[in-house]
Amino acid sequence: MARESIKNKVTITEIARQAGVSVPTVSRVVNGRSDVSPETRARIEDLLRHHGYQRKANAPGDRAALIDLVFNDLDSPWAVEIIRGVEEVAHASGVGTVVSAIHGASGSARQWMTNLRARASDGVILVTSVLEPRLHDELRRLGVPLVVVDPAGSPSLDLPTVGATNWAGGMAATEHLLGLGHRRIGFIAGPPRLLCSRARLDGYRAALEGKGIAVDDALIVPGDFYHSAGFDGCNALLDLTEPPTALFASSDQMALGAIEALRRRGLRVPEDLSVVGFDDLPEVRWSAPPLTTVRQPLADMGKLATRTVLRLALGEEPASPRIELATELVVRASTAPLV
Repeated sequence: MARESIKNKVTITEIARQAGVSVPTVSRVVNGRSDVSPETRARIEDLLRHHGYQRKANAPGDRAALIDLVFNDLDSPWAVEIIRGVEEVAHASGVGTVVSAIHGASGSARQWMTNLRARASDGVILVTSVLEPRLHDELRRLGVPLVVVDPAGSPSLDLPTVGATNWAGGMAATEHLLGLGHRRIGFIAGPPRLLCSRARLDGYRAALEGKGIAVDDALIVPGDFYHSAGFDGCNALLDLTEPPTALFASSDQMALGAIEALRRRGLRVPEDLSVVGFDDLPEVRWSAPPLTTVRQPLADMGKLATRTVLRLALGEEPASPRIELATELVVRASTAPLV
């Protein structure tokens, strides 16, 4: 009797450890789902029988497959584009999506982790956010796979990441303005903690240096990807003794904020200042004038991250641990030759 009681206390986490698989993989076998390889299923079934694990009877309350999609904030149109890509692949795979925002606060992140444990998610997609090392270690302990989109800082070598060719995009935007005859090109940066921000700035610098133009640090102002930073950054550049003739904002939202700053000063785009953004959000083709920008495939990044996390949840290796999707310069009416 005592021996039987000990057997019944075995946890899915322990079964997963002994089988060398993730907790969600064991859950799929326990719940009778088909998306587990025959070899892995047989190994788990043997351990379940050995430990006398008691399955619950199938019932309407049995959980569905889930992945968690986690943002730092959800107040940006580009977040919607990533959600759209994630949801398309998840829906086609019969997987539910739980969207959360942790707002960069440790308390919020810890609450999210508590909720994740309760719902036993099959995987996590983290977008431009940083998890505390303790929470990252907890995901590993639980065997929940993690994929990062646009990582902040340097991710672990064993952590799959999905991004875009930000350096090439930054270079293409700057070269476009140089090709129009502009030499004093302002730059509104993104958050320096993000690799994508630093890569766009490096691309801007590389394009200038490639033309033999010294980088003027006075033309580089800080930003955070949001409208207000573009508005303030543009005003700071216009207040220079020798203001720029063109501006590259490292997000579309900041480019739109810059255009509003110009409008309030009675200046015209592109006649008085050419403006380039980065993202190609749906709204910018309707701005006045339509915005020249670098298109990054946000929905495709979401799709690829979802496919990757689902492969990991099945115990498979990702197609590649580091994937960058191509960016593309889209020329519209907000840029013109220097007169």
